[in-house]
Amino acid sequence: MDLFNITKRLIDIVGSIFGIILFSPILLVGAIWVKIVSPRGLVFANPPPRVGKNKVPFKLLKFRSMIPNAHDWMKSQPELWKKYLENDYKLDPDPRLLPGAKILRKFSIDEIPQFINILKGEMSLVGPRAYYFFEVENQLKKHPKSKRYIEEALGVKPGLTGPWQVGGRSEIGFADRVKMDAQYAKRHSILYDLLIILKTPLAVLMAKGAY
Repeated sequence: MDLFNITKRLIDIVGSIFGIILFSPILLVGAIWVKIVSPRGLVFANPPPRVGKNKVPFKLLKFRSMIPNAHDWMKSQPELWKKYLENDYKLDPDPRLLPGAKILRKFSIDEIPQFINILKGEMSLVGPRAYYFFEVENQLKKHPKSKRYIEEALGVKPGLTGPWQVGGRSEIGFADRVKMDAQYAKRHSILYDLLIILKTPLAVLMAKGAY
């Protein structure tokens, strides 16, 4: 492992431990909220696996902000599923959302459990967005020229934050997003990581591109 990766991993370990401690009250409140508004489901979402570094699948941890088995329910609704795929995996309004879920998602509160993924080494504090396998497959059919960008982006760990997250989130389409992710993957810069981390609180508070 080279100096860059050693330094990045040390930052991830320290940062994730700090994040878990700092946000522990929010983690507790978030878990209680999910059980109050949807007692029959799990606290964490249970969607399909995400694509990790080198295409290794992993379970991304997020507070559940949707009805139980939301992904399977969506696939059972042909018209909604078609609209979901055509709209870059977004629905507005989204019939799957729990009461109050928009606040969690708008300010990325549902993402806080990913500090555990970072501590485990499945993710990094900074990196490309964690894609679904079906998302990559479907989007490459629509954007075949994006294949090389996807391959580059999947060569590094996905991040809790990254260029897409601080650059506009859902306002940025797939083709532009993977270019940003590929450029990040090739950059290999601790200073750039720190700059993205510094930009993240403002991006969260402004909730630009959140849905």
